[in-house]
Amino acid sequence: MRQRETPAEKLLWSHLRNRRLFDQKFLRQHPICADFAFGRHLYYIPDFYCHKAKLVIEADGPIHLLKKEYDKNRDEVLEALGLTTLRFDNIQILNETQMVLEKIKEHL
Repeated sequence: MRQRETPAEKLLWSHLRNRRLFDQKFLRQHPICADFAFGRHLYYIPDFYCHKAKLVIEADGPIHLLKKEYDKNRDEVLEALGLTTLRFDNIQILNETQMVLEKIKEHL
């Protein structure tokens, strides 16, 4: 997935990497494990993750229009782990970058 990043992911990553936003460490495509029934584990791989702030950021492309139920369930599982998920569609990230960064700053 890292090798096929969208232009929106690339732009957002340029603002988040190397502690550029409030000196917070963000990771790209970092797996998060959720324990599941009968000792099984589910792994979710968010676009961006800040462990200290317990913040997941998703850059949603057109495919997410078809995955609304999956995304909702995933967000609920991550919330149960104490994580906050922020979702931005690619158009927002590309055209309203400052607004997106401000929303992220509010959660840091």
